Amino acid sequence: MKNILVPYDFSAQSDEAFKVALNVVAESNAQITLLYIVAIPPIYSGSGEILAVDPIAYDSITEEAKKKLNKMKAKAPSKSINVDTEVVYGELVSSIKKTIESKQIDLVIMGTSGTSGLSEAFIGSNTEKIVRFSTVPVLAVRKSFTLKSIKKILVPSTLQLNQTKFIERLKELQDFFGAKLHILLINTPIHFRTDAEGTEALQEFAKYYELKNYKIHFRSYPREEDGIIDFAYSEGMDLIAMATHARKGLAHLFNVSVTENVVNHIQSPIWTFCLKS
Repeated sequence: MKNILVPYDFSAQSDEAFKVALNVVAESNAQITLLYIVAIPPIYSGSGEILAVDPIAYDSITEEAKKKLNKMKAKAPSKSINVDTEVVYGELVSSIKKTIESKQIDLVIMGTSGTSGLSEAFIGSNTEKIVRFSTVPVLAVRKSFTLKSIKKILVPSTLQLNQTKFIERLKELQDFFGAKLHILLINTPIHFRTDAEGTEALQEFAKYYELKNYKIHFRSYPREEDGIIDFAYSEGMDLIAMATHARKGLAHLFNVSVTENVVNHIQSPIWTFCLKS
């Protein structure tokens, strides 16, 4: 992990994300890029055609943003921590994608409120879009945390055997934190399995991907999201790791409502990796 991107909008949530990034780079010697995206209404013609961006407004906002970013940069606890600042004009998701490519970003860390699902998350409703289209893992956090606090990583799964890239990155995540994986299969009336079938499927999944330092769990609930949330709280999970799909947002392993409900009700940080079709 060499380059970390923190989309920043000067909110309390993005402050928390920056704190996490500082903790990560202290252990990985990575570089942080604080990215502020300027969104200024363009000037329209009488026919509705976009003519230009108001240069006065753009310059004013850009300069003010640079000053604020430099103040945040100065909060780095050590001069050896490399923090780069970027101010760009454009649409949020496309700007982040361009920055990921140009800066060769390995991880995006972003703040989220989670108070009303992803509709109230970082900069409006864009958290889901960023997770959906990011070509690198995204770590969404509500509050900052220390790396030593991550000992239990919950991996809710339907145990599909077509997730090699996700598992590879998951193992890297596990190694970085020195944590134990908790592979969880939720048994529902719609996708019912006996205890023997569920246990066998979990064991096959772990063996297929050659997992180490892990524990398997099989739980029965009417709804998947209820099982994931209840398990995370009752077993004290520190971080949740989930695969996503580009065509369905936060929905590779489960449908959209399941994952959104999990994100909405879980205080733990959530790490996602997009499996492209």
